[in-house]
Amino acid sequence: MTQKPIVDLLDAMGAQALPCIHNEPLAQHTTFRIGGPAAVFCKPRTVAELTRMLELCREKQVRTYLLGNGSNTLFADEGYEGAVICLTELKTNPVVEELPDGRTRLTAGAGTLLSAVCNKALSHSLTGLEFAFGIPGTIGGAVYMNAGAYGGEIKDVLHQVTFLDEELKLRTLPAAELELGYRTSIFEKRPWCILEAEFILQPGERDKIEAQMQDYMARRRDKQPLELPSAGSTFKRPAGCFAGQLIEECGLRGFTVGGAAVSQKHCGFVVNMGGATCADVVELTERVRAIVQEKTGHVLEREIRVVR
Repeated sequence: MTQKPIVDLLDAMGAQALPCIHNEPLAQHTTFRIGGPAAVFCKPRTVAELTRMLELCREKQVRTYLLGNGSNTLFADEGYEGAVICLTELKTNPVVEELPDGRTRLTAGAGTLLSAVCNKALSHSLTGLEFAFGIPGTIGGAVYMNAGAYGGEIKDVLHQVTFLDEELKLRTLPAAELELGYRTSIFEKRPWCILEAEFILQPGERDKIEAQMQDYMARRRDKQPLELPSAGSTFKRPAGCFAGQLIEECGLRGFTVGGAAVSQKHCGFVVNMGGATCADVVELTERVRAIVQEKTGHVLEREIRVVR
């Protein structure tokens, strides 16, 4: 891409007072702490700003990438020659409502952290989201990949999602129509932008809900390398087994490429030991995949998104 579309986009956004930055380091916006600069980095504060940003990107023929908390994203070392649109400002205070049929609905904006939504559920003694406590993502990202842990998934409690479609029209679809599967959804296949999600939760006992959340959090601290930058579980779970277990059985605990390493604490995680590049992580994951396939026959699929 030539620089002219980027310059034209920056000029148009500046003229309309839309929040944007030129050459923003993407390493500052991902949990991996890896990635070169975004030609344009945007942080819309309202749906109207988001819509106008997307319109301008199309008009100027600048490609876009929608980013949440960056907890499952690995940006290229060269950066992103386009507009990275970060949705973390599109957060809301989660709202809890009693429905006429007796069910309880919790609604939150795409940029709202999962932790805030879990705490809101806890404060109203609502059960169903305990598994998500401690996942370092936003609602938008969690819906996008149908996040899950400890036997629970977003699809288990998701009611419906409001989004901008390919024509930037506001639409709402029920969870049953979102093709929610293991770490996937329809949003991976369509150029749609998640704005808000609604969950149906059940009444429970506050003490039990809190105890379950704290138990899951303690397990994370005990088993996962939370002290080092990573993007969470690096590989999807193969049928009938666990990626981390396969990697460990192949003798790859602590295996390194450059500044990237298979975690000593949990082999399902690739961590940034300091100064790791995107190239380091990609090469490491490819070598791990090849070794695991050769030794076990299982084919590992990366769960983290590599964005170039």
